[in-house]
Amino acid sequence: MSDSNTTDFTNPSTFILLGIPGLEAAHVWISIPFCAMYVIAVLGNFTVLFIVKVEKSLHEPMYYFLCMLAVTDLVLSTSILPKTLSIFWFNSREIDFSACLTQMYFLHCFLLTESGIFMAMAFDRYVAICDPLRHSTTLRNPIVAKIGLAVVLRGSMLALPCPLLARQLPYCRTNIILHTCCEHMAMVNLACADTRISSYYGLIVASSAICLDMFFIAVSYTQILRAIFSLPTKDARLKTFGTCSSHLFAILAFYIPGLFTLLTYRFGHHVALHFHILFANVCLLVPPMLNPIIFGFRTKQIRDRLLQLFTPKWT
Repeated sequence: MSDSNTTDFTNPSTFILLGIPGLEAAHVWISIPFCAMYVIAVLGNFTVLFIVKVEKSLHEPMYYFLCMLAVTDLVLSTSILPKTLSIFWFNSREIDFSACLTQMYFLHCFLLTESGIFMAMAFDRYVAICDPLRHSTTLRNPIVAKIGLAVVLRGSMLALPCPLLARQLPYCRTNIILHTCCEHMAMVNLACADTRISSYYGLIVASSAICLDMFFIAVSYTQILRAIFSLPTKDARLKTFGTCSSHLFAILAFYIPGLFTLLTYRFGHHVALHFHILFANVCLLVPPMLNPIIFGFRTKQIRDRLLQLFTPKWT
């Protein structure tokens, strides 16, 4: 009997997601903006997908990448928020061990995928501005599809070892995760064994993949800015830069808070836990909400088509 009990405790069948530690009394109030952000994200991203599908003039590489971003945002936000809201609204904190690992995989897989899509979009802007005559031949539909597939495969393969390594660890301290979701390090920190391999892998993959993407984005935009500043007139410079402004804003909204969260979780031991968990959730929800708004308002073709859909036609 004692062996059986020890085995059950060492390998829990379920985990308990605590939510936001220290702010349990405010969970219902916190859920209101979270739910609003999720609804906006779902409606906005589905709207982008619908408009690109029905508008033939938008069947171009930039909008194909935008559709990939919309799908990624939908999966990313849906993988975490329904469970978070069930914690806030119904105190449903329990999550199956396998479901926890699955959530961990989707979370990290699609974060890496989103980073890769931003890099692909930067490459598209680089070719469109720095070598416009070759844009249609360089980024043909089969090439765009291969780039999208490569980005998804990279995210899938790099994220897969995280749940596989976490599954092998014994959990004998507690089964309470101090988070709203099964974030990799939040779960691994509960193990009562040497977690250095899992911890180092998560840190190396996150930092190397994201830093590599940021490096290529920076190189692309360095060349783009050089090309823009070489244009003869101010109007031409502003117009060309306008085609990149939405992408730049979306990049900043994704990377800056994400890097802050990553560094805080690894090294910010003096940051209040409730602030870190709350900020981490905001970082996961804001980009899926903002991206369709940014690209919708800043992209004339999408904005015009959206106005056509909601403006009554008088005869």
